[in-house]
Amino acid sequence: MTNPTGDGGAGAAGKPAVARRRILADLTPLRTSPDYRRLWIGNTVSWLGQAMTALAISLQVYDITHSSFAVGLVGLFSLVPLVVFGLYGGAIADTVDRRKLGLASSFGLFLLSLVLAGAALAGFHEVWLLYSIVALQAVCGALNSPARTSMIPRLLPPEQLPAANALGSMTTTSGTMFGPMLGGLVVGLWGYQAAYLIDAVTFTVGLYAMWRLPSMKPERGAGAAKRASVVDGLRFLATRPNIRMTFFTDMCAMVLAHPRALFPAVAVLWFAGDAKTAGMLVAAPAVGALLGSVFSGWLGRIRRHGLAILLAVASWGAAVAVFGLTRNLWLGMFFLALAGCADTVSMVFRSTMLQAATPDEMRGRLQGVFIVVVAGGPRLGDFLAGSVADLTSPQLAITGGGAACVLAVGLLALKWRGFARYDARSPEA
Repeated sequence: MTNPTGDGGAGAAGKPAVARRRILADLTPLRTSPDYRRLWIGNTVSWLGQAMTALAISLQVYDITHSSFAVGLVGLFSLVPLVVFGLYGGAIADTVDRRKLGLASSFGLFLLSLVLAGAALAGFHEVWLLYSIVALQAVCGALNSPARTSMIPRLLPPEQLPAANALGSMTTTSGTMFGPMLGGLVVGLWGYQAAYLIDAVTFTVGLYAMWRLPSMKPERGAGAAKRASVVDGLRFLATRPNIRMTFFTDMCAMVLAHPRALFPAVAVLWFAGDAKTAGMLVAAPAVGALLGSVFSGWLGRIRRHGLAILLAVASWGAAVAVFGLTRNLWLGMFFLALAGCADTVSMVFRSTMLQAATPDEMRGRLQGVFIVVVAGGPRLGDFLAGSVADLTSPQLAITGGGAACVLAVGLLALKWRGFARYDARSPEA
């Protein structure tokens, strides 16, 4: 019998493959751009090593001090440099060759991992050294991230940016999930020095990827200043309502509806659990975020990025609000996973808008602002959730925060109606 498709059956066999490509993560950027592929692989490997080191440092600080407060200070020593140098690093990325800046900052992180390993091998266990290394790591990271992220629109065409950002989300989420587990295993078997040495080795992959890139000097318009100014970047942001909205909507989710700080309490009060239960609650959004990245093939077909962000952030808030009403652990984890998946969708389109609607000469500075929002928002959210829970109850803090997020996103959408009409085919900042 003759095959009506005329392809010897290939058409029927190819349909499942096409369907998988439409559902699963779009790997086109990895196939079409060797430079992006090396950069992604290097970032994925080094992120896993960084997550291992972050856990190892926390464990070592506690081993030295036996103080949870001392461990909490690790976050403070990283947050302040990250916020300050996030803005400054973006300005540098708009001034110098981004490839050279990425190389220098990656090499700095590599050296810091070697210092940690050397100190551990030498038996030099001083908490001030660990705090100093954490702060310096934050400085290097704040310089590296704007440089690396602002390169991506130079390596890929605009239509591949959503897929690239979904792949980037997969990198960070998988590293956040598996890095601490691997770090705990390595520290338990071979000590802190082994985790730090593995981290140093992983950085060599990122260094090689950065070294293979072409020159990435910022493209400058006529009359542009030779030295990029942070103030000029903020002035530019003030005139771009669509880009501002990407930051505002993220702050709605991270500040108003960020229940992470309450997981230890609700694990005991709501689910009669313990530290393991709290760990499961912490992991649930990350699992949802990872699944959102894996099954992100459909995101590349969305053109109304602003509307997608509004719906995704509202979905985050609604899922968090419903979680606050649940008293079944597995149902609660399901809604947290939904929130994590919605956060991935929001992140993909926020990053894509920031890359596509910003001129190259401003991308570094806007990425610096992005770092400040991403780093500072969850910390403010932890403080707000903890304060409200102490004054009222965890349920009101979580459910009320989720509802406040949905309301705030709705008000922002009404205030800046053009954001919902943003079309990726003609990006406007």
